[in-house]
Amino acid sequence: MASLDRVKVLVLGDSGVGKSSLVHLLCHNQVLGNPSWTVGCSVDIRVHDYKEGTPEEKTYYIELWDVGGSVGSASSVKSTRAVFYNSVNGIILVHDLTNKKSSQNLYRWSLEVLNRDLVPTGVLVTNGDYDREQFADNQIPLLVIGTKLDQIHETKRHEVLIRTAFLAEDFNAEEINLDCTNPRSSAAGSSNAVKLSRFFDKVIEKRYFCREGNQIPGFPDRKRFGGGTLKNFHYD
Repeated sequence: MASLDRVKVLVLGDSGVGKSSLVHLLCHNQVLGNPSWTVGCSVDIRVHDYKEGTPEEKTYYIELWDVGGSVGSASSVKSTRAVFYNSVNGIILVHDLTNKKSSQNLYRWSLEVLNRDLVPTGVLVTNGDYDREQFADNQIPLLVIGTKLDQIHETKRHEVLIRTAFLAEDFNAEEINLDCTNPRSSAAGSSNAVKLSRFFDKVIEKRYFCREGNQIPGFPDRKRFGGGTLKNFHYD
């Protein structure tokens, strides 16, 4: 595995939204049979063909870092989590389509990683006064993924998808809504697969082809595991 270049993508969201199931689906194209709570951070690898089908095609490893915990954790827990945020090239924000609170908490997750002290108004209110300028200078590619689409009743689906569209717009990101228990949700050729490929291409371009790169401000490119211990760390 050391022979290929790689990028690091964080997978963030509240406990129980299905991050582990999503990562397993993206990396192995299989449903995770018995998902368990992630303690610390779990890392898996996806093989991605950058600019597939073009003369510039090249294979990369995508490291998907599934970070456990709650966005409302004590400051000591957040400080421990910060070791996972070093040298990040992309962020996937995951929320449960059946749980509006998990969607609102994505603002807090993103600010925690981007090392901001501001509290986004969009987390606490629902009248649309979220300030997008808080993310205006962010250079890290973002992707918003909603899980448990299969659990949304047809009569509610339109309403939910409109809400998630506005959520993705706040982050200036594309959105994907899927069912992690169905491999066809991200099957090759599907619209979700196209969006995923486009996102990973963007992450790779920012990392390897932009002059200034896209490291998170305030997080220098330190030795990957310095200052902390990864739990549930594995390469499959």
